[in-house]
Amino acid sequence: MKRSSTLFLKVAVIFIGIPVLAICLFLLPQIANEANEAAARGSDMAFVVYGLLMVMYVSAVPFYFALYQAFNLLSYIDQNEAFSEISVIALKKIKKCAIIISGLYVIALPFVYILAEVDDAPGLMIMGMVFIFAPLVIAVFAAVLQRLLQEAIQIKSENDLTV
Repeated sequence: MKRSSTLFLKVAVIFIGIPVLAICLFLLPQIANEANEAAARGSDMAFVVYGLLMVMYVSAVPFYFALYQAFNLLSYIDQNEAFSEISVIALKKIKKCAIIISGLYVIALPFVYILAEVDDAPGLMIMGMVFIFAPLVIAVFAAVLQRLLQEAIQIKSENDLTV
């Protein structure tokens, strides 16, 4: 594979991480400050917001670990090690991170339900479910790629033995 295409994908991985970092550094603290002000006024909804914020911050850790593994996978492709066990391990780690992120947002769904009930916004539940199913799609895709890569490595090793 040409180095320019993996370079483009590496830049894309970096650009995927920048908005999430901006959200974690700027938007979520602002929401936390507003929740603090609401808690000072005696609102019980602040604790629901705290729960959602905690899930969002915790989910950033496996997200960035998965991005790091994707970056490593692209480096393995550059080094002509795409069909190796380390690539399979990287895909396995990406799959696990996606499952963890999805599980975290499953835990957050009751908080989203409470917010949707208070704000009378049923669309909020659908948005909450997007954060569950998008990582699941990535996990399934990584699992399929992992299995295909393992089979390709097995076929490659059998061909090397027959020559």
